[in-house]
Amino acid sequence: MSPPRRISASWLLAATLVAMGCMISSATPLLAAVPGAEVASVESADADAPNWLSVVPPLLAIALALATRQVVIALLLGVYVGALILVSGNPLTAFLRVGDHYLLQALSDDDHAAILLFSSMLGGMVGVLARGGGTQAVVARLARRIKDRRGGQLATVGMGTVIFFDDYANTLLVGSTMRPLSDRLRISREKLSYLVDSTAAPVTTLAVISTWIGFEGGLIHDALEQLGGSGAEAYSFFVRSIPYGFYPILTLIFVYLVAGLGRDFGPMLAAERRAATTGEVLRPGARPAGGVKDDAATATEAAAPEVGSSAHPALAIVPIVMVVLITALGLAWDGRQGALAQGIDSPGLRDVLNHANSFAVLTWAALGGSVVAVVLAVASRRLSLATAIDGWIDGVKAMIVAVVILLLAWSLSAVCAELGTAEYLVAVSRGVLSAHLLPVVTFVLAAAMSFATGTSWGTMAILMPLIFHLGAILPAEAGLDGTLADRIHLASVSAVLAGAVFGDHCSPISDTTILSSLATGADHVDHVRTQLPYASVVAGVAMLVGYLPVGFGMPPLLSLLMGTVLVLAIMRWWARPVVPVRRGEAGR
Repeated sequence: MSPPRRISASWLLAATLVAMGCMISSATPLLAAVPGAEVASVESADADAPNWLSVVPPLLAIALALATRQVVIALLLGVYVGALILVSGNPLTAFLRVGDHYLLQALSDDDHAAILLFSSMLGGMVGVLARGGGTQAVVARLARRIKDRRGGQLATVGMGTVIFFDDYANTLLVGSTMRPLSDRLRISREKLSYLVDSTAAPVTTLAVISTWIGFEGGLIHDALEQLGGSGAEAYSFFVRSIPYGFYPILTLIFVYLVAGLGRDFGPMLAAERRAATTGEVLRPGARPAGGVKDDAATATEAAAPEVGSSAHPALAIVPIVMVVLITALGLAWDGRQGALAQGIDSPGLRDVLNHANSFAVLTWAALGGSVVAVVLAVASRRLSLATAIDGWIDGVKAMIVAVVILLLAWSLSAVCAELGTAEYLVAVSRGVLSAHLLPVVTFVLAAAMSFATGTSWGTMAILMPLIFHLGAILPAEAGLDGTLADRIHLASVSAVLAGAVFGDHCSPISDTTILSSLATGADHVDHVRTQLPYASVVAGVAMLVGYLPVGFGMPPLLSLLMGTVLVLAIMRWWARPVVPVRRGEAGR
């Protein structure tokens, strides 16, 4: 079936380019481009006329991402079509401008370079920790205290929470390490894969120190600068948006409830009762994903330590603590110096965060953590220097896709800025899209895109520039007071991240979902089938008490409190204990 899908996607892309070329050529009179200009803004044609062409590049990227499930290609074509519009439909000039103008500017920007360095170096540190066995040692040390099924599930969730710095490392290391123990405790592979999958991305997207912060911060950074603000405020904006992450926060609460209460519902209940009563951790006839040899399996094998003896947990704990310490101290020192330089005599916490060069600080932290990880691995004789460097390079290689997506996202953002996309969207949405409904609509849109494409990062890259602008401008246009407008803006940005994670959880083509099935040895279809009801329930609660009412002024902490009570009630009155089916209980 794969070849036909690839052919269909190729024809779709080719047809799209031809159609776009014809449309832009026919619209050339509307552009009124200046002769000889290499990059001419469409707004120069008629500042008062609605610039409908300005929405074509981002909408094209969204449509192609949904249709082809190829986010990189979708972003690239979005940039190309934007350049095509800006150069009045000349295909060769547009192709050249993508390379020598947009991609080059995205890479040459100092803040962008810092983001790429941080993400890559932190990925390298993760590679060293995995290769040296440090992360596995932390998991093994905690596993010694596990006594029963409930303890096994709580240990899995706990380790998924502790390994907060990277979702891939979280999934592969926790899943493969806890699988033998969970099998012995009669925990179904479906439950194990759910626990692993539903802690990886949620905890990583909420952590202030992770491989995600560079990506998310980079998107927010560019959006802030395009609105005329300071990109240095991106980190503090992200921190302020964390309480509005209703789906990831409630997912973590729900996962702990599922693990601690020993209760389940839906297909997961049947799977858990099968494992608990018969010892069959896999459904009869299931095909474990771990039996397939693919790139993810190779990654799991590469994570194995070089020597067979047990490593000390300090090999992983010390580098992670070092990253956290350097980041905290660096933000405090650099932010204070920046605030004092701006004439603020007694800077508070927000002043410090707003004036700190967060991307430079994160680069210091990632570099320091990488050096400490290599030194510890070599000094403890777990790895030779050459092997430690190889592990670091392997970790950097794992971030290549993220780097490509970032560069294309920044390029598309620059194209949209030159076209005036945000201004046009605001103009046409004033009477159509309510500022009050923006958070919940954003969550649904991000979830749909992430589900169809299988990538949360690609979804964030496409939606963030648009939603950030709408969240900033629509409430002001509606005349809302400053507190409510700020709340809607933060909730809408957070909804992009949260919706992307939710769609990622439900998508069978998601990389983290596939890796979860692989690392835990679960049947991939069974994993998706049993996880979908749980993710959908949490998403429904998040929308009902979070993203919908927050648009009308409800404080986020009250929404989280109501959501916690609601998911607890669901587990108490809907879920059933994982025990042998007794008389009169069948069919419940």
